[in-house]
Amino acid sequence: MPQIEVVRLDPDLALPTYARPGDGALDLVSRVDATLSPGGGRALLATGLSIALPDGWAGLVLSRSGLAAKHGVCVLNSPGLVDSGYRGEIMVPLVNLDSSMPFEVRRGDRIAQFMAVPVESVTWVEVEKLGVTDRGDGGFGHTGV
Repeated sequence: MPQIEVVRLDPDLALPTYARPGDGALDLVSRVDATLSPGGGRALLATGLSIALPDGWAGLVLSRSGLAAKHGVCVLNSPGLVDSGYRGEIMVPLVNLDSSMPFEVRRGDRIAQFMAVPVESVTWVEVEKLGVTDRGDGGFGHTGV
């Protein structure tokens, strides 16, 4: 299991935890209170954490399924990306997609999930033509769904 160095910028907030053994992502909490207005209200929320991901790793900031399903609240740029070289505070841009109800975030509320994933750098290889596949250039909606 990789170890990630973390600085707790707010000592009163707990470190992220897995809700259950075997879960793929840790819960992030808000360092601040905020109100997300209905119909697209958004806020950039601090988590009180700075981390040092090892080279070859990245962090993904993901929406919490319960907030999305029950309240229409999602991570705006989901998934958000934390690069291994970033050392600032992890911030979460939340958006309220509910058309009529504001959403209140309180300090300490679970607002997003964080997943550490291994990544590889790539090198572009320019070619004249790409290989043929069954799918070809079929894009959005090409299967009829």
